[in-house]
Amino acid sequence: MPEGDTVYRTAQNLDQALHGARLTRCDVRVPAFATVDLTGQTVHEVLSRGKHLLMRVGEASIHSHLKMEGSWHLYRHGSAWRRPAFQARIVLETAEWVAVGFELGLLEVVPLTQEAALLDYLGPDLLGPDWDAAEAVRRLESRPERPLAVALADQGNLAGLGNVYVTELCFLRGLLPTRPVAEVTDVPGLVALARRLILANRDRTERITTGNARRGMRTWVYGRSGQPCRRCGSRIERGLLGRSELELRVTAWCPRCQT
Repeated sequence: MPEGDTVYRTAQNLDQALHGARLTRCDVRVPAFATVDLTGQTVHEVLSRGKHLLMRVGEASIHSHLKMEGSWHLYRHGSAWRRPAFQARIVLETAEWVAVGFELGLLEVVPLTQEAALLDYLGPDLLGPDWDAAEAVRRLESRPERPLAVALADQGNLAGLGNVYVTELCFLRGLLPTRPVAEVTDVPGLVALARRLILANRDRTERITTGNARRGMRTWVYGRSGQPCRRCGSRIERGLLGRSELELRVTAWCPRCQT
């Protein structure tokens, strides 16, 4: 699933192309909003909030979430799409650009006045202008019994972290993903590291947590189960962890470097 940095870059690219432009076409291909037509309205802003993308058009807000398969593309008029048309959930055109949202896991159009209520449950946005480290720490510590990886991935605690960052953060701090939050001695330091890590990757097309941009060298343990730890050589282990059976995610760890 795309993480906060990917959604941030997507929003930045869309905003750069569409900001201040008037829509010449609006085709929403989701049954609940198929009658919505924002043609003639101006795109005021495109921004991200954690893993959510908001496009403010006229008095409406187009809210989308990429989930597992979604993506937004920008095309010049007449150029071929890189994904099949049947996957398009929304098509927005201006005089210069065609913006297409493919296989969006969530797409809805609401009055701008209702936008804030949609995302009220989110914790502080790691890449947002209103980032509040103290509030993020408070939320993480409010349920001390939770496994660390589950708490970090909960968007109600910190908005923007996904499985890659969570897995890598646990390694970098030497903590097993199953360790309860109550047993983490420096939660503020962990939160600060999360912020530094996602900021460092905010403008990169390839996510790097090791400092090495070479292919196959970009992560410490994520996606490396069964391979040797880059620090100690132990075999990287893997397992499933989540808030419920329906939200299990693959996690990886070094049994020697993480305790």
